Amino acid sequence: MRPRTARLAGLPDNVTVYEVGPRDGLQNEPAVIPLETKLQLIARLVGAGLKVVEVTSLVRPDVVPQLADAEELLTRLPPMPAVRYPVLVPNHRGLERALANGVREIAVFTSATESFAQRNLNSSRARSLKVAGEVAHRARQHGLPVRGYVSMCFGDPWEGDVEPTAVVSVATELLAMGCGEVSIGDTTGVATPGAVRALITRLLDAGAEPSTLAVHFHDTYGQALANTVEALRCGLSTVDASAGGLGGCPFAKSSSGNLATEDLVFLLDGLGVNTGVDLAALARTSLWLAGRLGRPSPSRAVQALAMGLERER
Repeated sequence: MRPRTARLAGLPDNVTVYEVGPRDGLQNEPAVIPLETKLQLIARLVGAGLKVVEVTSLVRPDVVPQLADAEELLTRLPPMPAVRYPVLVPNHRGLERALANGVREIAVFTSATESFAQRNLNSSRARSLKVAGEVAHRARQHGLPVRGYVSMCFGDPWEGDVEPTAVVSVATELLAMGCGEVSIGDTTGVATPGAVRALITRLLDAGAEPSTLAVHFHDTYGQALANTVEALRCGLSTVDASAGGLGGCPFAKSSSGNLATEDLVFLLDGLGVNTGVDLAALARTSLWLAGRLGRPSPSRAVQALAMGLERER
């Protein structure tokens, strides 16, 4: 069943769905997913109309064993000129691997808080930001677009509420270092729409353009869709999401799944905002993946659409 469509004032006509499922979704799985399943997942996501699919991360295999097959995956990705395949790169070594494997777009990451930087990156916040900047600079020298992620932008399990000034400082520095886009992450899912507007307003007042900002919401407290609408009302038009609502952060135990791509697309379809994504094809993909993982999809849209999709078979 399709959503009833009605426009709201102040929303963009088009939204880019930045799919992170193959990387951020699968990295948190308790068991390693076979490479063939990952390749099929990526192909299905592209077939559903997604134009940006973050496919993997070039991290140390002993740190994130679920992504230990990154280089083999990259060599087997079919060339798709109209599709972007960004790869998360943690450090200089990761960039070397990316360049050697023909990666054409990368992402770097850091934290708005010192505690999470120490636990996630085993580094101070200042040091992680410096490394991200160096990697971004070198990638730009090779002609690669660079995205920056900022984690813990609203609340931190160890530090509590995060001051907007800390987020603004890190995000604007990433932009100055050459990141064409910075994704603002609600890693613990504690943001609400008022906090989203307040932070985005601070970022825009600091000189960031709406086109250079994206949002990455976790649905821990069921606020991801409401937060997304508020971000769009602030002028942003890129939203991160994970097929089937998979993922979370292995380094922040209070963090549950990402915003489900199907839930996001259902919302945007209902608002008359174009994404270019086929919701039914996407839901079929998540149902297929849920079967491979041996558990139901946490996406509410997938659950609601499942019966109708089964009848179509």
